[in-house]
Amino acid sequence: MTQNAVAEPENRSGSQGGEPGRLLAQRTFFAARSFPAPDAMYAAATLGAVVTERDRVTVEPHAYVTTNTYFGRFPASYWQRYTEVATCDVEAVVTGSGKLLISASDSKGDSRTAASTVVEGADHETVRLTAPIDRFVDGGALWLDIETGGERLVVEDVRWTVASAKAPRPVSVVICTHNRADYCIETLTELAEDPAVRDYVAAVHVTDQGTDTVESRERFAYVKELLGDKLRYVRQPNLGGAGGFTRGMYETLEAPGGEDAHVLLMDDDIKLESDTILRISALANSTTEPAVVGGQNLCELHPDQLFVDADIANLPKLRAGIDRTDSLSQRSMLEHNQDRRVDATHNAWWCCLIPAEVVRAIGYPLPIFFQWDDVEYGLRARGAGFFTVTLPGAGVWHQDLHWKGWDDWARYFHYRNGLITAALHHQLQPKDMFQFLLNEFMETLASMQYGLAATMIKAIEDFLDGPAGLADGGANVVQAIRMLRAEYPETHIVPAARAGVRADHMPIVRAGFEPSRPTLVMLKRLAMQYLDKPGGSAAVRAGDEHWWHVSLFRTAVVTDSSQTGVRVRRLDKKLMTRLGKQGLAVLWRLRQEGDQTVRRYHEAQPQLTSKENWERLFGGR
Repeated sequence: MTQNAVAEPENRSGSQGGEPGRLLAQRTFFAARSFPAPDAMYAAATLGAVVTERDRVTVEPHAYVTTNTYFGRFPASYWQRYTEVATCDVEAVVTGSGKLLISASDSKGDSRTAASTVVEGADHETVRLTAPIDRFVDGGALWLDIETGGERLVVEDVRWTVASAKAPRPVSVVICTHNRADYCIETLTELAEDPAVRDYVAAVHVTDQGTDTVESRERFAYVKELLGDKLRYVRQPNLGGAGGFTRGMYETLEAPGGEDAHVLLMDDDIKLESDTILRISALANSTTEPAVVGGQNLCELHPDQLFVDADIANLPKLRAGIDRTDSLSQRSMLEHNQDRRVDATHNAWWCCLIPAEVVRAIGYPLPIFFQWDDVEYGLRARGAGFFTVTLPGAGVWHQDLHWKGWDDWARYFHYRNGLITAALHHQLQPKDMFQFLLNEFMETLASMQYGLAATMIKAIEDFLDGPAGLADGGANVVQAIRMLRAEYPETHIVPAARAGVRADHMPIVRAGFEPSRPTLVMLKRLAMQYLDKPGGSAAVRAGDEHWWHVSLFRTAVVTDSSQTGVRVRRLDKKLMTRLGKQGLAVLWRLRQEGDQTVRRYHEAQPQLTSKENWERLFGGR
């Protein structure tokens, strides 16, 4: 299909597409703006000489550049699945001569040409190409390719627009922060310095729950000047991510006009590609029914790697963020593209838009401080009939979660809140959960992670104590957990050079294969530890710290996943025995009292998620 270039006035207005009835769906950039991501995530030259800038590309003669890249692709499959938009327009300002093509892929990644145009001797002319969104149900995307012959071609200000019969709904960005002021001010700066995004958002709510405040940073005044009265900065006691995000949701939805608002939640420790805000908002404004629309998680330390493409949860195993068999998690986006459309059960709140209709239908989040709050809310929305869409190409960079160790104070909230979530969504069968947690608890003891075992015990006890433990929003339990864990030496990360184990007693020993009969081996290892049989020491690399490996030694110096130091685990028979008895007792309580506890959480849920409960926690605002 060939389409002639359309010359238009040079100045194209606004962030909503430049003409009535058009919605700006995304922009094509050719290079990163501030975060040092590879420019090839935006555009890649496949032939000849090409010069890429943020919103402009100069294609020298006999060259070819493609935006078949992570940020360059238009996720056509998601637009066809969740909207009634039939076509999209690509507009660009061009100078010189060459060829522009809209290319398309299918769910298998095979490409085809959807539209093209040839320009000759253009001088800052606007061209428009139209591509149908009609053959993408199972997957596929659209992108812009540029080719030159004997002359140079400059392409800039590339915009993808779609038809829109209604005005865009106001979107309020909500950022919850706690002692990550430098991260937060960078995100605010990225947002505020993008004129299109700055004009588009109705408000930016920052809930600051820390002692190292965002407003103390020098650039805060600069951001405040750019955003003006759109910036709503609130300080409150630390109620975790659940309380910080809910405060922004509350301030948005309870304000005049909030009944039609979109609330876009963003973590404080992300690195933002500002166009992600427009992309998520555009799809949310176009869906046939209100939907939760979220962004994908890229790795901050490895910017080309995708960490999460679409989340799914397994509540009986207390696991969220599970990779599907066809997941691109941990893959380089310089080498792979997501062509197959995939579904999500929820979207984490590193970047997630929630329409007002969802809150009206299901209430506010649970006051569980953090961890599982986003999962539970997404599952609750799904149960009420709202889709969750995790949009490819709408990415933010987040701290590499696989570089975070499992053994930290947050495990308390993982277990307690995971149990609460499983209970509320009819996935907690006491007998099965008893067996699952018993296995995890035994692995923890065999691994000589006594602080983690104590953390598990406390989490299960507090779950069994019922919803009354959520009355303070989780504010008080944080310090109690930190104090509890401080009693156990192996919970502390120490410099590798000060592990306290002689070098000749600490050879690096790699892990063997997982046992074919794990239960039998587990019981044998625990018996050997009870009889005080293991001997020797070893250094264990991160990733090798499996229970069947660590339990072979009396002392294991384990590299922490963060690579900042090591943890020294030492066999302690008396401690293992005491914790083992406590753990078995609380797990038996879970088996016996589980059904009754589940009913108590179901009965309390309407009150816990009510506006009145959160107003109480906010202290009357």
